[in-house]
Amino acid sequence: MEGLADQSGTQEHAVNLNHPKRVIALVGNPNVGKSVIFSLLTGKYATVSNYPGTTVEVYRGTLRHDRTLYDVVDTPGIRSLVPRSEDERVARDILLSQDDMIVLQITDAKNLERNLILTTQLAEMGFPMVLVLNMMDEAENAGIAVNVERMSALLGVPIVPTVATEKRGIHKLIHSIYLAQPVRLNVTHGPRILDAARRIAELLPDSVPRKDGIAMMLLCDDPPLQAWLSEQHPDLNLDAISQVIRQAQSHFRHPLSYIMNRTRLETVRKLLDQIIERHVSRVPPVSSWLGNLAQHPIFGIPFFLVTLYLFKLIVGDFGAGICSDFIETVIFGRHINPATTWVVTRTLPWQWLRDLFVGQYGLVTMGLTYAFAIVLPVMTFFFLIFGILEDTGYLPRLAVMANKIFRAMGLSGKAVLPMVLGLGCDTMATLTTRILDTKKERLIATLLLALAIPCSAQLGVILGILGSMNSSAFVLYVVVISMQLFIVGFLAGKMIPGEKADFILDIPPFRIPKLSNVVAKTLYRIEWYLKEAVPLFIIGTFVLYLLDKTRVLGAIERGARPIVTSFLGLPDKATQAFIMGFFRRDYGAAGLNDLFQRGMLDTVQALVSLVVITLFVPCIANVFVIGKEQGFRKALYIFGFVFPYAILVGGLLNFVLRALRFSG
Repeated sequence: MEGLADQSGTQEHAVNLNHPKRVIALVGNPNVGKSVIFSLLTGKYATVSNYPGTTVEVYRGTLRHDRTLYDVVDTPGIRSLVPRSEDERVARDILLSQDDMIVLQITDAKNLERNLILTTQLAEMGFPMVLVLNMMDEAENAGIAVNVERMSALLGVPIVPTVATEKRGIHKLIHSIYLAQPVRLNVTHGPRILDAARRIAELLPDSVPRKDGIAMMLLCDDPPLQAWLSEQHPDLNLDAISQVIRQAQSHFRHPLSYIMNRTRLETVRKLLDQIIERHVSRVPPVSSWLGNLAQHPIFGIPFFLVTLYLFKLIVGDFGAGICSDFIETVIFGRHINPATTWVVTRTLPWQWLRDLFVGQYGLVTMGLTYAFAIVLPVMTFFFLIFGILEDTGYLPRLAVMANKIFRAMGLSGKAVLPMVLGLGCDTMATLTTRILDTKKERLIATLLLALAIPCSAQLGVILGILGSMNSSAFVLYVVVISMQLFIVGFLAGKMIPGEKADFILDIPPFRIPKLSNVVAKTLYRIEWYLKEAVPLFIIGTFVLYLLDKTRVLGAIERGARPIVTSFLGLPDKATQAFIMGFFRRDYGAAGLNDLFQRGMLDTVQALVSLVVITLFVPCIANVFVIGKEQGFRKALYIFGFVFPYAILVGGLLNFVLRALRFSG
């Protein structure tokens, strides 16, 4: 038994589900551990691709077991086969794409009532299945005992208890794939609904797979499914199907989807009565208490502020202060840079070539020094703390707490998740805005990410500078950026047309994070930084070197001087940081840090420059992703708004702080 990956990395390509290998689809509600089980089945790496015609990413890998290869597909998290979002539609389309697909449904063992609603729909589709009861340790801590043998006998499918984070049950799961069977779960819909489903199934062509299940979904008023069927079968008589649906609906006061889901829920509850035993909860009282405190409408605010302050101490003071100073001053300042300069001056005869490596904008003295001495230690501690916040389950609680504030901006609390992810990488966070249910929400979230959410490396350097100042400077920075986030979000919520979405979010239990998982995540993200970001530091340094040698940089500085020096009150050299911030936000912040450490920025100038670099235009990679997600016209509008807005806010802040004689 072993899990093997398709390739030793990730790449973009069209998803092809017409693969000669037998396909296994991992299906389940959000936050049930599908991704962890996918990784354990397929190995460390998997291919990543956008599902055709969408921006939804699909992960694929290969499982080898007893000389048999399986193509494993990790579908997006869904609550129903009748989709309410693009993610759910993609998951449903994947399930419909191949007739002989095996389904591994991953469930949260402590929330089976909610999870098994999806099981009833999969049963109606007739998929051969294995049911995975994940998070069994949390179910036991909650005092929930599942009679797995009886449940398997009642449903007629293999049922495997697992604790994916500890790799418990994975070996048994792999061996159970051979035993996959359709679920025997009889949902007793009324005679009118069953008759309508039978009539719809008769109208479907013989080439349509799983006609009974598709008929049930069509009764739930599923326009995307009708469009999919019409595309696959142009001769399909959709008018006749719609007539059957209207006739069936005329007998009921509530929508058919509501009637059918209520029946499914009753069936699930009857099943649970036979297989669930509840004992006294053994949840650790401290974890339970902290989980409730983190999402409390009042006490959750100081909890968040304490978390933010600890974040500053660890990432800003220790990572960006002590660690960065040691690496920059001792390792690079006393050893690497002097040694490189000694070698270059004795081997390269031309001054312009020496400057390329060890000059003011040298690839080593500036590029590698910024990448490894200033940014790498900051990102390491940022990723470490961010991983802890992920694994504790705090981020969904933050979404609950922030819901009321985000509603004022035309968003739901779910939007806090892309915002927090933006603290890691705005480019990737922009992609995750698709979890939001409406186009209005996705556009507003994309705008706010581009405007006021600093990425991890940029934030780390910013915290490093603020860590060298007193607490009032830190508080002022947070207040100013938060105000812009709310003001622009509020106005965008009023001006951008569209409807608000409902707020539905699964809240996992508050957990004590496992050190091995957090370290693994941190190392993986550091690997990403070394592969993706460091080369861009080198390219950015080279561009700055060329701009300097061709005197273009000087021309830009002179052109921007009235704004930078007069309106913003900053030195000429700050222009370089803003220019390079367009190529890499963290690179621009690192340039400001260099000016601050050399004493070229006082407290007011440091605050103004940090506010401007935070609100400044997103990096070029994010601009392209915004264009991909929202269209390049909207990306241009966002770019055209953010640039002057950042300058305006920075200038006003400069005048206000000077007038108040703020000294930090």
